[in-house]
Amino acid sequence: MREPIILFENFGFQYRAQAEPTLYDIDLAIYPGEKVLIAGQSGSGKSTLAHCVNGLIPFSNPGTATGRVLVNGIETKEQSVFELSRTIGTVLQDTDGQFVGLTAGEDIAFSLENNNVAQAEMLARVKGAADLTGIGDALEASPFELSGGQKQRVSMAGVIVENVKVLLFDEPLANLDPATGKQAIALIDRIMRETGTTVIIIEHRIEDVLYRDIDRIVLMHEGRIIADSPPDDMLRSGLLRETGLREPLYITALKYAGVPLAEGHKYSDISSLELSETDMEAVRLWHARESPPPAAAREGGFLSVDNISFTYLDAPRPALEGVTFSIARGEIAAIVGANGAGKSTLAKLVCGFEKPTSGSISLDGEDLCETSIAKRAEHIGYVMQNPNQMICKPMIFDEVAFALSGRGLPEAEIADRVESALSICGLRPFRDWPVSALSYGQKKRVTIASVLVMSPEIVILDEPTAGQDYRHYTDIMEFLKTLNKQGVTVLLITHDMHLMLEYAPRTLAFSAGKMLADIPSADLLCDIGLTQAASLKETSLFHLAALCGIEDAPGLIRRFIGSEPDKKGPGNTGSEPDKKGPGNTGSEPDKKEPGNTGSEPGKGGRG
Repeated sequence: MREPIILFENFGFQYRAQAEPTLYDIDLAIYPGEKVLIAGQSGSGKSTLAHCVNGLIPFSNPGTATGRVLVNGIETKEQSVFELSRTIGTVLQDTDGQFVGLTAGEDIAFSLENNNVAQAEMLARVKGAADLTGIGDALEASPFELSGGQKQRVSMAGVIVENVKVLLFDEPLANLDPATGKQAIALIDRIMRETGTTVIIIEHRIEDVLYRDIDRIVLMHEGRIIADSPPDDMLRSGLLRETGLREPLYITALKYAGVPLAEGHKYSDISSLELSETDMEAVRLWHARESPPPAAAREGGFLSVDNISFTYLDAPRPALEGVTFSIARGEIAAIVGANGAGKSTLAKLVCGFEKPTSGSISLDGEDLCETSIAKRAEHIGYVMQNPNQMICKPMIFDEVAFALSGRGLPEAEIADRVESALSICGLRPFRDWPVSALSYGQKKRVTIASVLVMSPEIVILDEPTAGQDYRHYTDIMEFLKTLNKQGVTVLLITHDMHLMLEYAPRTLAFSAGKMLADIPSADLLCDIGLTQAASLKETSLFHLAALCGIEDAPGLIRRFIGSEPDKKGPGNTGSEPDKKGPGNTGSEPDKKEPGNTGSEPGKGGRG
């Protein structure tokens, strides 16, 4: 009989600083060569579970444990973090927080250098790991100069080089464009098959993970494992939606159309989905029921970008070239494309952090090119992709209040506006916490709150849903939708194609510094040429339409979005957790101890 490589036996854990346990009664066995997805809302305990495996708990984040956790048949408390890192290699969500070398090659070699591996062997193992992850041509580059996908490959090579038995990925898709995310999942699958490594993936984007076969989905809720089953069984059960997670879009569409999910059928991969003629007819009838028309185009002119180009100092090519578009007041539009396509550069130019090499930008008819950053900030709020680049205060309340404090507003008004913004972002229970105690996803919500508190006319959000579960994703986006109805213009820079479809009727697609298209969002994800050029991927609803013989795929997508239930607005019970005391997984989203997600290397051989 096979012995599990990871075994939890009646395990529970309570952080030292928390009032209640984070994990309860965990029984879980993971066997060599398995690929397991651990899913659950923020605060469900899935990251704590992972940290119990790689040794960050209890060695870096102490607390009280009950039961046992065994890795390779030995209790983790009897192994050091260093010893565990020889078996468990962890790739963090925030890859920037994991790099220690000046070049990609040095970073991959770091653990081997610590182990006094002979140089000839070290060079061979670094080359082997780099070739396996497809990063062999960038070993001399600084990790921080690489794209998001390349950074992840360097991090993966840094743990593979140690010949670890288990690869643990903490939200590997959070900061990747759709095409790169698809490549990452394929790469993880290939590494697993070529090396026999056990793979554990913690991720919110379930449909994207299912692009390649997995053995099991372990579903966590409020600190407990509530289901552990093959993907097809999990999708049929409906538990994902019941626990606030997003199931694959085509599965939801089949349910909207009244198609029963029968046992014995494979539903976890749209490419192998088999439907009867009765099922396909049900989808066609559902689509034909008054699919909403395309959103009417608005007259632009509020934010106008006219033929702008920009080149960074010493860069070999322009970051943006000849970009022209106009956004109407009160519009929501998405900006999409590969990492490095120029999306964030565009935001920096609009906000004044950089000046165009040529061209002009105007707001409500006023030329912005000579307007100061401070003056623009009175009208334009920008939430950067990496929250660590925005935060400047040690305490959460002070960080959100920072921009208001210099405006001479009464303290009572500042407090009211900060409390409101924190509530909207699900952070009010943490208002007196230090920022350092938050996870990456929570820091992201702090930066969103610090912009919303200013009541800007335009809000530009760079990857607003990265690291957010569906509940917090919905709370933030529904609030932005409410602001939009009040006249606030919203620009979403995003890799999340469902966010684009659901909230942005119009999308600007970029590639290599050029704008490829200004197009209705539903049409974009049904255009194979454009999606490939912009490093996107077609929505699974497009493939469902093709499978059912529906030529009007954008109409099917609009039917799907129109069928989505109304979300609760700001102030709903989902936007602020129940207050059960500090540390309760039910009371606090995305609960992680201070120092997690970026402050601990967690890499194989780097413990």
